[in-house]
Amino acid sequence: MFACAGCGTELTAPVSRITLPVHTHHGGWEELHPALMEPAAYAVDPRPTGPPWRSWEEVGEELAARQDVYAPAYFVSFGARNRIVIAPGDSRSMALIPEKCEGYCRGVDGRAGPNLACEGCGRAVATRVDDCGSWQTVWLEPEAVVRCPSGLPAVPPPGWDDLERAEHRVPPVEPDGSWSRRWEAAVGVALAHLVVATGGSPVTLPDGPVAELLGHAVALYLPVGPGGRSVGLAGPGTGTPRPRPDVLLVPRHPLTGAAWRPPGDDGAVVPLDSGIWAYFVHPGETSPMPATGVLPPGVLRDDYPLPSFPWYPLTPHEWAFEHTLIGLPAVRSLRMRGYGNQGA
Repeated sequence: MFACAGCGTELTAPVSRITLPVHTHHGGWEELHPALMEPAAYAVDPRPTGPPWRSWEEVGEELAARQDVYAPAYFVSFGARNRIVIAPGDSRSMALIPEKCEGYCRGVDGRAGPNLACEGCGRAVATRVDDCGSWQTVWLEPEAVVRCPSGLPAVPPPGWDDLERAEHRVPPVEPDGSWSRRWEAAVGVALAHLVVATGGSPVTLPDGPVAELLGHAVALYLPVGPGGRSVGLAGPGTGTPRPRPDVLLVPRHPLTGAAWRPPGDDGAVVPLDSGIWAYFVHPGETSPMPATGVLPPGVLRDDYPLPSFPWYPLTPHEWAFEHTLIGLPAVRSLRMRGYGNQGA
């Protein structure tokens, strides 16, 4: 758990660390979102986030690179690194600071800095974000809190085998028929890595779900067609296609964030949100009909409803793509400049 660095008041429930979700900063505009984090979990963002912000023209390329921004962006964050994010339900003993509760239209967005104070000493310790377009979060300031043991037994960390659990898969379509916001963000992040891995070259996608779901999104940023660099799907339990494609789409570990790699393989890989990767590899039941035979006498047929299909193809979250790309050092090469000059 985390406690106030000033007075020791416990500020969170017991939490265990997982990797920062790739969709953390990327939501749907003017939509209310659920909590980003699962209960009893926390993650750390290594990049500077939040205010104060400075323009690219004011900062310059060298100073921006120190802030992990390697291509022109509208604004560069000079906020704290290693801010800690938890689910709002895991926060304890904190009160809103009324004069810091600015937002866009439906809540607070943290634009004025920390807006939660420790109830023990009044010190500003965290930022509550719940405005439209943002996932519900509480961000603990790294200099204002300290870690302390909860006294509870450690929970076994998730492993690669957990990716096969049905509840780990993230469907691409929401119940209302729209594309999953998590998918839109995750695809944007993966595409930034794919652009770097291929150097902007044409690509060839594998037949099946990858081409069906990602073909439109990839074509927005890379030429797609015969003769391009081959892309394939690989990961734990599935092995590696033979011959090995030029680039492998692999899962990010749900605990460490490390990209899966085949043993002894140092070829190009593109990390993908493990929940999205798991859906590609283990889509689950696709038909309610029995493979053979007929229903027993007297049993009425009860088909599942047809799955929802959005009326437009899956489009990556533009800010997720740009935010990820400008944070990759390879974007500084002249060959990659054209992908990083739109601003963020």
